[in-house]
Amino acid sequence: MSPSSSSWRALVLVAAVLSVVSFSGHVLAAGHPDYADALAKSILFFQGQRSGRLPPDQAVKWRSNSGLSDGSPANVDLTGGYYDGGDNVKFGFPMAFTTTMLSWGVVEYGGRMRGRVLRDARDAVRWAADYLLRAATATPGVLYVGVGDPDADHRCWERPEDMDTPRTVYSVSASSPGSDVAAETAAALAAAAADPGYSRRLLAAARDVMAFAVRHQGKYSDHVGGDVGAYYASYSGYQDELLWGSAWLLWATRDASYLDYLASLGANDGVDMFSWDNKLAGARVLLSRRALVNGDRRLDAFRRQAEDFVCRILPASPSSTTQYTPGGMMYKSGHANLQYVTSASFLLTTFAKYMAVSNHTFSCQSLPITAKTLRALARKQVDYILGANPQGMSYMVGYGARFPQRIHHRGASMPSVAAHPAHIGCQEGFSGYFNAGGANPNVHTGAVVGGPDQHDAFPDERGDYDRSEPTTYTNAALVGCLAYFAGSYKS
Repeated sequence: MSPSSSSWRALVLVAAVLSVVSFSGHVLAAGHPDYADALAKSILFFQGQRSGRLPPDQAVKWRSNSGLSDGSPANVDLTGGYYDGGDNVKFGFPMAFTTTMLSWGVVEYGGRMRGRVLRDARDAVRWAADYLLRAATATPGVLYVGVGDPDADHRCWERPEDMDTPRTVYSVSASSPGSDVAAETAAALAAAAADPGYSRRLLAAARDVMAFAVRHQGKYSDHVGGDVGAYYASYSGYQDELLWGSAWLLWATRDASYLDYLASLGANDGVDMFSWDNKLAGARVLLSRRALVNGDRRLDAFRRQAEDFVCRILPASPSSTTQYTPGGMMYKSGHANLQYVTSASFLLTTFAKYMAVSNHTFSCQSLPITAKTLRALARKQVDYILGANPQGMSYMVGYGARFPQRIHHRGASMPSVAAHPAHIGCQEGFSGYFNAGGANPNVHTGAVVGGPDQHDAFPDERGDYDRSEPTTYTNAALVGCLAYFAGSYKS
């Protein structure tokens, strides 16, 4: 039977509405990824990175207690916190940045999170903030900045539950300063103080650590043991952290003395990236909130610098200094490139939010820029991560029909303690699991890997840590972006 013209048109219309381009198996009828699902998974990832005694409601069951004696060489309690990537070391510098970015995501976009997702996000912040608070207050005049010898750790492939490498404790003090790690820790504590449960304690510690960073200036990689310093040396120096820490303390306390200090720093370099190492762009966007939303013209210089950052990364901008792959991914580095993609995308959505609230626009030379311009680029980057790319692969583990199977991650690549209770030794891990060709036995749900190269290629090899290792700071910046888009594109 031939359908009538009206019913046929109706069927065609319904088909058009329901049709999707399926790039990862998690695309909704409106033609966009399932941002809410990706958001929940991106937060769940942090449970798989936990160190210490796990809580009764731990959802990632292939992880067990680990690092229960951390801090004992210094007679302090440094249990808890996060392993930053696929190894078993706790680096305070990237952990603090992770905490700041997770907190910022909750501050800006917590209203778009719902129920369990918001609780899990706050729990993820608090798991790190509790550790950083202990690290900052355990010994007067000392900030503990790392646990575990990274050289020894990297010579082993073992589960965190089995690790028997030295749990060396690293710290900074007046005689061995570390303004970069101290100011970042101050930023993290101040940002996490949005949690009303213990904001007073966090802010008191943040003020003290920031004062230490200013009073005893120096790079921690110049003073902390070379093992830790070499892995997270602050190549950008520490002026950016002083700006970042002061910006967060100004936000959290509204103390005008931080505003005066910000003006004195003179950290005016132009930048086209934002990361655990270089905080200038992030500080400028945060300060733009007060300039645009609150109309504080004393911070207009930072707002203009934030706009300069945007002009350096927009692909159509005459002043762009940012490379993009043929598939449209922002490309900054051959090592864990997606960390730069997620952090820049967070700044784009957040600055767009401030622009929209204040009806603000600007230009990159002759190119007019609106909030919509920034959101469009951020969404393209997020969609690329979730599967809208030449490989048709989601770079978030556990999201979509096709995702990395052999991520560079000790715990994920080896059987859980429940499945294999016997100890697995340092070198046994290499021969039995690292060099195995199959998929990891544990799906590290929500983990975002380092990502493809400048040609959009991704080999999915366990030994390729540049592309296959997930990190907490990559996920931390993505959480806020996903919350924004989940709230904008509801199913």
